[in-house]
Amino acid sequence: MSMGEFRDAKPTWRKPVGILALFAGLIAYGVLVATLSGWIGQLPVLVQTAIYLVLGVAWLLPLRRFLIWMETGRWSA
Repeated sequence: MSMGEFRDAKPTWRKPVGILALFAGLIAYGVLVATLSGWIGQLPVLVQTAIYLVLGVAWLLPLRRFLIWMETGRWSA
């Protein structure tokens, strides 16, 4: 991006709204996982580990497209 393009760049509503939505979504996801923790805690330790690994990475799957939308307004590059 050249200096002229940088000066002409206008902020959009998508970034602040996207950050708030991401924050709210992560809180909701955390509450969901915490709610399931009682059930997950009754499982064998290796199964718990696998579940928490999957749940710990699962929230990243939609993140790329969401960040692209925040930047460009489109859902794919």
